[in-house]
Amino acid sequence: MSGIWRNSIFCLRIGKVPQRCQSGNPPVAPLGSRILTDPAKVFEHNMWDHMQWSKEEEAAARKKVEENSAVRVLLEEQVKYESEASKYWDTFYKIHKNKFFKDRNWLLREFPEILPVDQNTEEKAKEFLWDHVKTNAANSFSRSVTMLEEKNHYKKSSVLSDGQSKAGSNFSNLDSEEHRKVPLKPEPFPGSNATFRILEVGCGAGNSVFPILDTLQNAPESFLYCCDFSSGAVELVKSHSAYRAAQCCAFVHDVCDDGLPYPFPDGILDVILLVFVLSSIHPDRMQGVINRLSKLLKPGGMLLFRDYGRYDKTQLRFKIGHCLSENFYVRGDGTRAYFFTKGEVHNMFHKAGLDEKQNLVDRRLQVNRKKQVKMHRVWVQGKFQKPLHLTQKSSNLMFSLS
Repeated sequence: MSGIWRNSIFCLRIGKVPQRCQSGNPPVAPLGSRILTDPAKVFEHNMWDHMQWSKEEEAAARKKVEENSAVRVLLEEQVKYESEASKYWDTFYKIHKNKFFKDRNWLLREFPEILPVDQNTEEKAKEFLWDHVKTNAANSFSRSVTMLEEKNHYKKSSVLSDGQSKAGSNFSNLDSEEHRKVPLKPEPFPGSNATFRILEVGCGAGNSVFPILDTLQNAPESFLYCCDFSSGAVELVKSHSAYRAAQCCAFVHDVCDDGLPYPFPDGILDVILLVFVLSSIHPDRMQGVINRLSKLLKPGGMLLFRDYGRYDKTQLRFKIGHCLSENFYVRGDGTRAYFFTKGEVHNMFHKAGLDEKQNLVDRRLQVNRKKQVKMHRVWVQGKFQKPLHLTQKSSNLMFSLS
């Protein structure tokens, strides 16, 4: 295990991992602490953090984007990139396998929420109370909707035939009969015995999966789900020597398809990791993806987000003829990328009913010391939480299943 992860685990054990959830605050040390104070020393390091752009630099970036987006890809070509998106990613992983991206050893520093907190903390107590409600809901995982419909049907029938008082009596009897049909134990699913569950969306070849799994060896009560719509990527994860089916479930899944079931029920996830994934999805489908993912979180669960920001060097490097729509481009290999603003990110997660805990623009200066070249990197990072409180309607639904 790398020194980075060993140090982070030590911090977790002694309860000193910083919880950076304040909206708009920049990352803290150790990641994001290298500040350029003397421009003459710019080529002394490969990366500088928290860079402020001059008005001239921002104007030049805006002009570059206007130029490279002036000509749009033909509509029939755009349809092909959308309908065959998984094929392009399969080809990508067939060529590059797990050699293209580096392991994300920075994850735990930026997102300490991906690991369970101490069992004795107040938050864990809240999660335990919710687990009790969730377990009752899981008992009716595939039957809850049918049960409620049948109850309403019987109640309406009784009111029409025998009047209000008799209807109440009949409904009570039917209610008892329906509850007796519910199995005592929840239907099994991968990770059903875990107390802390994580989902990584768009896992690729496992550059986040295996650093996380390495750390989860110290948290046997945790379980990691990971999915990608490239079957080739999922196969790379499953065939890796560090893959452990006892603590990880990798599966093929298209998050844009609302009708596809997940291998676990809604409302059980503590953390969802969405890192450099949403940008590859068509802008018209992004909100639906966020809405669906929010349903997978338990109350208090966190969705952790990081992706390309507007005017990142990747956007500025696109040539004319690669623009699909505003701030949305296609690479030469057929994969796509969108470039977000902080406001767009806020609006999407807010519409999905999640509370913003962090939403910042991470501006850095990357340099090539050999070629004496400077490149601006821009990323948007956010943490969004499902509200802890239950509405009266959802509360009644949960406890009607108990």
